[in-house]
Formats: sequence, structure tokens, C-alpha cells
Amino acid sequence: MGISGARRLSASVAASVVLLACCSSNGGSSSSKASVSTVGRVAGGTVSFAQGPQSAPNYIFPLVPPQFFSVANVTQFQALMYRPLYWFGNGNKPAINDDYSIGEPPTFSADGMTVTIKVKPWKWSDGETLSSRNVLFFLNLLKEEKTNSGAYVPGLFPDNVTSYSAPDDRTVVIQFDKRYNPDWLLYNELSQITPLPLAWDKTSDDAPAPTTDTGSLPDSTPAGAQAVYSYLDNLARNQATYATNPVWSVVDGPWRLSEFTSTGQATFVPNVTYSGPVKPSVDKFVEIPFTSDQAELNVVKAGSSDLTVGYLPVPYLPQKAAIEADGYTTVNGYPFSINYFPLNLHNPTFGPVFQQLYFRQAFQHLVDQEGWTHAFTMDTASPTFGAVPVNPPNDFVNAAGKTDPYPFDIAAATKLLSEHGWKVKPDGTTTCQQAGVGPGDCGAGIPAGLGLSFNLDYQAGTVVLDQEMKDLKSRASQVGIDLQLTTHPFAQVQGAAVQCASTDSSCTWTAENWGGGWVFVPDYYPSGELLFATGALANQSNYSDPMADRLIAATTTAVAGDAQAALDAYADYIQTQLPVLFQPTQAGNPVADGPVLVATKLGGFSINAYTYITPETWYLKG
Repeated sequence: MGISGARRLSASVAASVVLLACCSSNGGSSSSKASVSTVGRVAGGTVSFAQGPQSAPNYIFPLVPPQFFSVANVTQFQALMYRPLYWFGNGNKPAINDDYSIGEPPTFSADGMTVTIKVKPWKWSDGETLSSRNVLFFLNLLKEEKTNSGAYVPGLFPDNVTSYSAPDDRTVVIQFDKRYNPDWLLYNELSQITPLPLAWDKTSDDAPAPTTDTGSLPDSTPAGAQAVYSYLDNLARNQATYATNPVWSVVDGPWRLSEFTSTGQATFVPNVTYSGPVKPSVDKFVEIPFTSDQAELNVVKAGSSDLTVGYLPVPYLPQKAAIEADGYTTVNGYPFSINYFPLNLHNPTFGPVFQQLYFRQAFQHLVDQEGWTHAFTMDTASPTFGAVPVNPPNDFVNAAGKTDPYPFDIAAATKLLSEHGWKVKPDGTTTCQQAGVGPGDCGAGIPAGLGLSFNLDYQAGTVVLDQEMKDLKSRASQVGIDLQLTTHPFAQVQGAAVQCASTDSSCTWTAENWGGGWVFVPDYYPSGELLFATGALANQSNYSDPMADRLIAATTTAVAGDAQAALDAYADYIQTQLPVLFQPTQAGNPVADGPVLVATKLGGFSINAYTYITPETWYLKG
């Protein structure tokens, strides 16, 4: 997967929990040892953090459909309660964290086609011992409901699995159809697995909740797995029962949900049976929803007792000194993500326009990344030039990925449109004057007289994104592109950008910008099969390019010294082909609209490159 990022939270401060990364971020295993000091701690208490503007969680079941595939749901909500098989992020390094993982490092057969995983015998909160059967439960549901997973790519996981089994309570064996890059396999396929408790293996509220496998549990058959998924998915769409339904109370993570309000405020209390390396030391953790940056800032100004972890919206950076004097520390950091927005290449009217590379190039020339970063983010953002993140520093990105092939240039945009059959009318509407498919024509499917006037919808409540999109509208008008701007809450914007056929009723959207692009979770290796491969569910733009598909496929199978070369070839191609429009990534993690604010009374807070939060390591100082 990767997940759609709502602009939000965090970064690194001095912490009593020290994460020690030991290996390259470009594959391999690494370990972190948690050492906890109790000096200066206050026992118990409540800690909290700010959700992104209009970005409350809205899906709890960790087999997540595309429309719910977001930071707000996966890394900020579900993972607190239901731990993935493998945990990623060693501090701000994009690498696996063995200590926080349920699975031991996998072992591969000599031919590279079979992987064996040992699971740690953690405890579920209902008393069940976590076992290999919990992994099979997830795999059984995923096999039958793969198209309901936002991480699904046709032909890859689970399609490329020929068999899987549990020879004993702690061992899972998975057989693949061919040899793959082992780092890619760990980072992008095994990473999708979240063990599920057997208490969930039922098809109705009245069915008994098993804690052992009797050999005839519903998920053991295709029809049964489908029925179990349908039951759990329906429950997950009813947010009002998140804190009261006994299904969701069975957890293996450090937290369980005690309250969930109609506005999305989530209150967690410690799971006393948590088996992981660091147990919560506070009594309560609260995620607080906000309608806008201003609303969040108002709470910050009211005093750090109301919000222990928040963010300082970029437009208010001049107030930084005063806010820090009131009890906060500000810190910058970047998630391992790329920021972009998709154009709908299958829109029945404008899809043929968006499919033209020259148009995407012209449109990208209108995105003033350098100017926006300076004027709107006060130089706190990082540019996004392509498919591999520039920040945080990592071994994945090459030199070409750090340069902009389409810098802001009104003249270049004008020239591209003019040379391809458009009559450019600054401050008016540019129209296609030369229909056809020749070198100087508008392109296939574009009728003469079509005007470049379409909707660009973006997330409401975020000041920087609002400024950027209004500037884009102004710049676009200079080449006669009339952008009709609208705003909606994050979930609505992200939910509208669905993969679709031009004949589908859902395919009327033209451009959607939720402000955070893509965080590489659980596709931690930035190889692109989830984003840009033909048919991938997270390929919101409906992009399809045989060359891109071949280069993406090569990143999944190249091994040893060929792996980085394959990744570079893919990244270079995507950077020039523009399947999406790239925009700056704001400092903050996970995907904030400005630097994180950490109350000076809070200890133990640390960053995670993949936007996970670990409030079990937080404590209040005396």
C-alpha cells in the first residue's frame, strides 16, 4: 500500500526511548532496542495529539478498502490497536524495526520462492496467544477480498502466492510463483499482513467468538471468508459502535479504544496484556479532531495542558517564539512520502486531454514548487520531483530524483499548448483549434472547440494548501486554463479520487488534491506497483503505460546489485512521464501543515519515518 496522507503531525524530540537503527535503509533487517528510564516521570496522566483538519479516522478494520486507505486510519488509528506483522521505521530511517515486529526476520529458501516466518507468541486481550493461525486468518480474507484492499495490485500479493500454510503454532510458510527481490518482498508484500484474532472469525453478532481453531472456522472456506469479511466490513463502516462493539475490543497492540465521538475524537486506554517491548505509562491517550488549522492553533494558544502534541500551521510561524514560551518545543521532520495530486485520465470529457503527456508537462510547469515553498511555507517544505522521496535522507533516491525536470515556467507551458493545436487565451479559456492525432494536433479523443475549464477539488481547512491551489489557479489562468476550485473534507476528497472506467457514474471527477499525496505504508520500498502500475487500486489517476509496467515489474524481481539500478530506471521514467502532478511536501510527520509542537512537559516522543505514532513511549514529566 501506500497510504493517502492527510497533512498532519510530528517530528523528533529528545526522548527516553532511543531507537537504534543498525542497517542500511535500502533493504536488509535492522533492530532497535528500547531502553526506558523512569527518572522524572509522572505516573499516569493523559496525553493527546491533533488530528489533521477534517481528517478524523473513519475505518477500523485493518483490511482497508481503497477509499479508506489513509494515514488517519492506518498509522494513526488502527496500528495503535492491531499491530502489523512487521513494523517499519527506525526513528526517521526508512527501515524495518525487528523489536517492534510480531514476525521474526523471514528466511528464504535457496531458490528464493519460499519464505518462512516465525511469529512471536504475543497475547490478544481476550487471552488468545498470537499464532500462525492469526496470520492465515488475514491471508484467507485477503485472498477472497483482494479487490477490497487498497494495497492490491493485480498479479502481485496475494495473486503471486501459490500456497501458504501453518506447520505449527509459530510458523507460517508462504510459497511464491517465482523469485522476487527479497527486500521488496519483505517491505511491500509481507508488510501488508496484519494478524487477526480468531474472535473475529464469525459472520454475525450472534455467532460464538472462537479463541481456538476447531478446524471448521468460517474463514477456512472461500464462501466463509467472504461472509466474515462482509460482516467485519459492515461493522467497520459504523463509527458509532467503534468503542462499544466487543469485536473491536480484542486487540494485540498497546492500546484499546474506550471512546469514539461523532466528530472523530478517539480516546484510548492501555491494553494491559500488550506483549510488545514498551508498555504504556500514561492512563489515557486522546486524538483530537479539528475543522481547520486555525481551530487547532486556538487550542494550542489556550495552553499546552489541552494538547500535548500538535502542530504550528506554517502561516503562523511568526508566532513561534510566543508559543514556545507558553510551553512547547517546535521540531521539523519529513515523512517518507511523495506529495502529488491526480488528474482523472478516464474522465469522459477531459480524460483525453489529461492523457496527453504534453498537457501534463504544461500543467506541471504551472506548479511553482520553489515559490510556494518560500512564500507559503517559509522554506519549511521539501520539493517533490518524482516517485522517490527526497526527504528524509535515504539511499533510494538517485541524483536525477533531486532535480526538477519541469520547473515553474509560464512560457514553457504556453509553448507546449500552442505547439499541440490549442489557441492559448490568457485570462480567458484556451480551446482546441486543431483536432487530430498528428504532431501539431490536440490529440486522440479531443474535439475541436473544447475549452480547458475543469474542476480542481482540494482538502478544506488547510491554509497552505488553500494558498497553493489559489496560486495555481492564478498561474493557470495565464495560459487560459480555467480551474474551478472547490473544497471538501479530506475523506470526501480522497474518496472521490477512485479508479474508474469512463462509463462509470463515479468517473466524473477531474482533479482531487488531499494535500498529502502518498506515504509509503505498507509499500515501504518505493517501487511504485501500488501507485502507477496498470490496474492498481491506489492508481487514482487511472494511469496505464506498458513501459512503466515493465520497469515497475523489474524493481520487484531484481536482486543484489541490480536492485538499485532497476529502481533508478523506474524512478527516472516516472519523473518524466508525470502520471500525477507533483507538489511540495510540507515539513512535519505524519504529513503536517507545519512543524510539530510538543509540550515541554512531554517526554518519550520520537519520529517514525512512515508516520506511525507510539504514544506508549510517551510520559509526562514531573
